[in-house]
Amino acid sequence: MSTGTKAPAATSGNTFVKVPGRARRLGREAALCLLLASLAVLFALLVVGSGDYPMGPGKVINVILGGGEGLESTIVFQWRAPRAVAALAFGAALGVAGAVFQSLTRNPLGSPDIIGFSTGAYTGALLALTLVGGSFLATSLGALAGGLLTAVAVYFLAWRRGSHGFRLILVGIGISAMLAALNQWLVLRAEIEVAMAAAVWGAGTLNGVGWPVLIPALAAIVPVLALTLAGGPKLNMLEMGDDTATALGVRVEPTRLAMIVLAVLLTAATTAVAGPIAFVALVAPQLAKRLNRAAGMRLAPAACMGALLLVASDLVAQRIFAPVQLPVGVVTVSIGGIYLIWLLAREGRAANRT
Repeated sequence: MSTGTKAPAATSGNTFVKVPGRARRLGREAALCLLLASLAVLFALLVVGSGDYPMGPGKVINVILGGGEGLESTIVFQWRAPRAVAALAFGAALGVAGAVFQSLTRNPLGSPDIIGFSTGAYTGALLALTLVGGSFLATSLGALAGGLLTAVAVYFLAWRRGSHGFRLILVGIGISAMLAALNQWLVLRAEIEVAMAAAVWGAGTLNGVGWPVLIPALAAIVPVLALTLAGGPKLNMLEMGDDTATALGVRVEPTRLAMIVLAVLLTAATTAVAGPIAFVALVAPQLAKRLNRAAGMRLAPAACMGALLLVASDLVAQRIFAPVQLPVGVVTVSIGGIYLIWLLAREGRAANRT
C-alpha cells in the first residue's frame, strides 16, 4: 500500500514546466546582459585610463569617486570620459537599431549600414557641412533629415501590399549605392578643409568628442532608445508573421513603421556626432543572439553587445598605432569584414548541404 502523496495533475505539471522554462530564459538573458555590460564598463575604464598620462582602472575609479588630483580630474572628466560615454551610448544605439532592422527583415544582413540609412544620414550631414557651414546643430539636423528621408524612400519603394524584408534590403542596397556616389561627389566639390574634415568624419570617429556635442546627442538617444526597447515585445510578435501578430492585437504596418522611425533616429543621432560607424549594427545583434540562444531578436542583449563592441574597438583604435589615433570606424570595418566573410561562407555551406 502506497503512503506517498499523489503526483500533480498533468495540467499542473505543464504549468510548472512552462514557468521555470520562461524563468530560465529570462535569467539567462539577464545574466548575459550583465556580463556584456560589465565588460563594456571595464573597456570604458581602460579607454579613460589610456593615453599619454596612463592610469589603471583602479586609479580611474578612484578619480571618478572624487579621490584624484586636479590634473587627474581634468583628464578623466573633461578629456577622456566623453569619448568613453559616447562609445557606450552610440554602440548601444547602433546595436538596437541593427536588431530592429534584422528583426523586421528577418535577415542577418538587414542593418542600417546595408540598407542605406547610415549612408543617407551621412549625405544629409555632408549637405549641411558643404552648404550651411557645418555647425553642430546644422549637421545634426542634416543627418536626421537625411536618414529619415532615406528611410521613407526605401520603405515606399519596397512597398508591395506590405513591406517585405528581402525587397527592403534590395531597395536599400540600391539607394545606398546611389547615395555613396553622391557623397563622393559632394566631398570632391567641397573646399579642401571641409573635404578633409568630411573624409575623416565619414570614416566614423570618436576623436575630439566632448561634452558640448555629446550631451545634446544623449538627450536625443536616451529617450528614443527607451521607446525602442519598450517596443521589443511587439517586435517579437511581428517575427511570428503578420497574420499571427494581427491575431495577437498588433497593428502590423503602424508598428513596423514606428520601429523603423525609432531605429533611424538612433542611427542618425549617432551619425551626426561620430559619422557613419560601420558594421556595429550588423554584427552586434547576431553575436548577442547566438550567445543568448533565444528565439527571436532581443533588443537588450543587442544594446549591451553593441556598447561592448564599440568601446573595445575604440580602445584598439587609440592604442594600436599610438600616439596616432585611428578613426574607430576603421577598426569596426575590419571586424565587420571578417564577420561578413564568415557569414557568407556559413550561408554557402548551408546552401550546399540542402
